Order: sequence, then C-alpha cells, then structure tokens
Amino acid sequence: MAKLSNGSSSSNSSSPVKPSSSNSLSYKAIIAMFLLALQFGIQPVVTKRFTSKTIIKSTVIFTQEAVKLCIGVVGISLGKTSWGDVTAGWTIASWFRLAFLPATIYLVQNMCSLLAYQNLDAITYNVLNQTKTLSAAFCCYLLMGKKQSTMQMVSLLVLLSAALVMEGVIPLDVNIFLPSYWMGGDKSSSNDNDTADDATLSPRHFSHGVLPIMAASFLSGLAGAITQKSLQLGNRNALLFTMELCVASLLLLLASFVTSDDGLQIRQRGFFSDWNYLTIIPILTNSAGGILVGLVIKYAGTVRKGFALIFGILLSGLVQSALDEDRSLSGEEVAGGVLAALSLWMHATNPYVQQQQKQQQTGEERIRASKESATTTKVMATSKATSNGTSKVVRGRKSRKED
Repeated sequence: MAKLSNGSSSSNSSSPVKPSSSNSLSYKAIIAMFLLALQFGIQPVVTKRFTSKTIIKSTVIFTQEAVKLCIGVVGISLGKTSWGDVTAGWTIASWFRLAFLPATIYLVQNMCSLLAYQNLDAITYNVLNQTKTLSAAFCCYLLMGKKQSTMQMVSLLVLLSAALVMEGVIPLDVNIFLPSYWMGGDKSSSNDNDTADDATLSPRHFSHGVLPIMAASFLSGLAGAITQKSLQLGNRNALLFTMELCVASLLLLLASFVTSDDGLQIRQRGFFSDWNYLTIIPILTNSAGGILVGLVIKYAGTVRKGFALIFGILLSGLVQSALDEDRSLSGEEVAGGVLAALSLWMHATNPYVQQQQKQQQTGEERIRASKESATTTKVMATSKATSNGTSKVVRGRKSRKED
C-alpha cells in the first residue's frame, strides 16, 4: 500500500531510513491531485458548452489570469499566514527569475504546440505530446537532482502507455501482436499510402511538426521543474507564486496585443465580443485548475501532476458519457484508467533511495536482527535454566520421599 504522510516527521536514530516526504503522497497531495483531475475532466465539457467558437481566445486567457490573480489575493488574505510572512524576502529580481522565466517558457510552449497541431496528424501529435511527463522527470533530475528508481521509470512508461491507450493510439486488439497486423494492407491503395508517407517524411513535417511538439514537451517539463524548485526548495508560497505567474502572463499578453491578430480583433470588435454571462463558468473552472496545478507541484511534484492529468482524461470520458446518451465509456478509457492507477501505485511505492541510505538501512536491519537473535538466545537460556532448576527440585523431592 502506498505510504501516506501528513507532512510531519520525527527523527529516531534507531528507526530505518525512510524516503523523503517528497517521495510519499501526503493527504494534501492526494486531495490536490484529485481536484486537479476533476477540473481537467470537466473542463472540455464546460468550455465546449459555454464558450462561443467565434470568441477571441486571448480575451479568455487574459481574464483567466486576472481571475487567478484575484483568487490568490483572496486566498492569502483569508489564510493563516500574514502577507508580511508570505512576501518576506520577495524582490523584483526574484520575481523575474522565478516567475517571469517560466511564464515566458509556457508562452513559447503554447506557440510550439499550436504550430505542431497545425502540421501533424492527431495520432502523431498525441503520441509525442504525452512525452512531457518523461521530460518533467528528466528536467527535475537536471535542476534538482531528483532521481527516479528503476520501478518509477517503468511506471512512467506505463503511464505513457495509459495515455496512448486512452487516446486510441494503442488499440485494444490482440491482433496487434501479430506481424500481419503491421505488415498487411490493401495493395490497391499502395499509391495513396506512398503519397501519405512522402508527406509524413517531408522536411516540413519534421521542422514544423515533430520538432515543435518535442520542444513543447521539453519546455513543459522545464517550466514544471523550475516551478517545483521554487515551491519546494525555495519554499515559495503556492498562491504567491501563482500570482507572480499571473502578473508575468498578463504583461506578456498585453505586449502581444500590440502586434497579434487577436489584438487587432479586440480593437475592431471589442474585448467582450461574443461573450455572454455563462462564459465566466469555464473561466472560473480553468482558473481554479491553475491554482490547483501550483498546489499539486508543491505537494506532489511536477511528475505526479502528469498522473493527475491522465486520470482527468478518464473523468472526462465519464462526464461526457453521463451527459451524452449516445456516448458510453469506451474500453480504451477503462483500460487506460487501470494502467494509470497501476503506474501511480508503482511510482508511489517504489521511491528512489540513495546508496548511502540503503547501506545504513541494511546495517540497522542487521543490528536489529542481531539484537533479536541475542534476545532469543537469552530467553532460551533462561528457559533452559529454569527447566533444569525445576528438574533438580523434583528429583530432590523424590529422594526425600524415598528416605
């Protein structure tokens, strides 16, 4: 069973060395991951239902950042920690280094993702996009020295498989293991296939499709690792850090309005063109998701954020099947959910332990075993002595009777 901790720990020299709390799932981490998965699951439904297709997308993003900023202000104001304690040591230089940099990285990542989406087919895009959890683990190792155990690396591959099964990239077909599944095909359509292969192998496909989505996946992991380092090692308040990201994002958006097409549309049509009073619903849910991302990274880490998002895909299927009578939960979604649960269990129960800790733990286990063996020997010797004494008393009584 996965180890749960409430964030408090006590040291005992006689107890075995345990993995750090960052390897275990605290109750705060579990709650934050569940809420993020729930938000990620319902977001496509509420966005599709309450957002107009002709709305200026930058206005929605700008409003979301403003709402997150307000939530952060309210959260800190109502929290137990005072503003003075939260902002202790804060400087513009630290804001620029810790918040403006990841905000810029996220902006570049979104641009790369959009470029790749326009030049890749859906399957290729989904496969390469799911490598961001692996890049998060790699960037956490580069920036924070956080290593993954062998089983944790296997669990990340299982998580990748879960995502690909849910997306339909890996079919639930036993014939997939047969060579004929991959080698077969209709010869009459070979010319069409050759044309498609030529398009797939074109230089533009790589430069405007594969390369941008791989860059986006790496940038996602890099920004997540920078955020985790600020929240965990720098002990940055999660709400304050979210506010810092929001300010940086708002400034970048304002600058983009000067030259972007969305900026031109805003000047021509107005900021709230094609809005209605229900548009605020997906904005509120997405803003809450942004707050939850910060909490998940702080208490669980950017790698395990990927687990929450995969569970969110499963919840999205559940919500859509509940609202749409013509749609039911597919076998791929169920299988992907099972694989995701398995991968999370593997990752939580097999943390990386340093070699020095292993040796110390092994030495302490040997000491405990030696003590237990000595205690057992002492008990046996005492028992034997008692038994011998009892035998002597019995023999003495018998000899007195005979006399």
